[in-house]
Parts: sequence; structure tokens; C-alpha cells
Amino acid sequence: MNISAWFPRWLHVSPLSVAGLLIVCFFTCVGNSIAVEESVLTRIGQATNPYDTTAVESVQPLLQETVVAKEKDQRGAFRVLARKKFIERYPCSSCHNGKPVLARNGEALTHGTVIIRHGMEGNGLTCIDCHHQDERNYLENKKGEKIDFDHSYLLCGQCHFRQKRDWLGGAHGKRVTYWAGERVVYNCTTCHNPHAPRFEKRFPATYSPPAE
Repeated sequence: MNISAWFPRWLHVSPLSVAGLLIVCFFTCVGNSIAVEESVLTRIGQATNPYDTTAVESVQPLLQETVVAKEKDQRGAFRVLARKKFIERYPCSSCHNGKPVLARNGEALTHGTVIIRHGMEGNGLTCIDCHHQDERNYLENKKGEKIDFDHSYLLCGQCHFRQKRDWLGGAHGKRVTYWAGERVVYNCTTCHNPHAPRFEKRFPATYSPPAE
């Protein structure tokens, strides 16, 4: 079969020439694609920050009052949310000051809403298991050490040591300022009611319907 018969008469080239031309075109295209790829990589390498669309440009402002934690995490010092300003009747010494209580039903009026469900049934905690018996503006651990209300995690951690370990590492609790800036986390009592810390059972906020 005469291959040259397939080419128009005005194209007076041999099949070998055509094959050579195709090879040249192929390598030219490959070379151009490599050049384009290299130029993209070059531009990325020259960019000061190639991921500007996903970068956090500024730290989220934190309006809540915080204190430096008396513990350290794997990176060093961090902060926790202050709690004393959220306690309705703090300082406790405004009433617990040794003076006689003249109001009728004073305990019911001030602490009537406090229901202690902390500890195992039949062996629950009492007030002075956590509150300092003499200096009511402080908490107290089992060693008799005073603990500031802003640092209640020091008290909680003496029993809930596993949760405290996870809290220090970031696996338990929440971070206030997302992942940018200084680490600021919720205090234990920010989420848990210290008198009844167990969360009530509930369905998840979103769930998949059961398969039929």
C-alpha cells in the first residue's frame, strides 16, 4: 500500500517527514506544559504567603476578663476565663462575716436554689468539702490550701484528675479564642454547675434518622 497516496498532492512530503514533525510537536507540547508547571511552582515559591485565603489576618478580640492559669500546658503558660464576677453573691464575706443574720429564712433566700448533686448517692459532697469553712471568699482543697474562685480547676482536679489532664492538653473543654493568639480556655465552672456538674442526658443537636 502506498502511504503517500493518502496525502494531498500539494503536500509533497514523505511519511517519514510527517512522523518526524509529529514527534517534534509532541515534545514541544510536553516541554511547554513542563515550563508552565515550573512557572507556577516558581510563583508559589516566591510568594511571601501562598495561603493568604486561609490565613487568620488578626487575632479575635477577647472581651471577657481572664487570669493567668496557675498550671502550664505543653507550650507553657496560658489563660482561663475569670469566674468571680459571674458569682451572684460574691464576695461571700458580705454575709458570712460572723455577724448575726437578722433576715428571716436567710439561707433559703440566698442559697435556696442550690441543690447539691455532686458525688455518689449516699456519699455526696457538702458545702465545706469545697468551700473554705472560715474564709468564705475562697475554696479549699483536701490539703487545707486556699483556692481562688478564678482558679477552681485546682480544686476540681484533685478528684477529676483525668479530666484535668485532658483539659490541660486541650482534649477537654473549649478554647475561647479559636486557634489564633494566646491560648485562653474556659474554666471548669464555665460549663459545669459546681453543685450539680453532671450534664443531663439529651439527644444530639443533629442526628441521622434511623435506617428503615
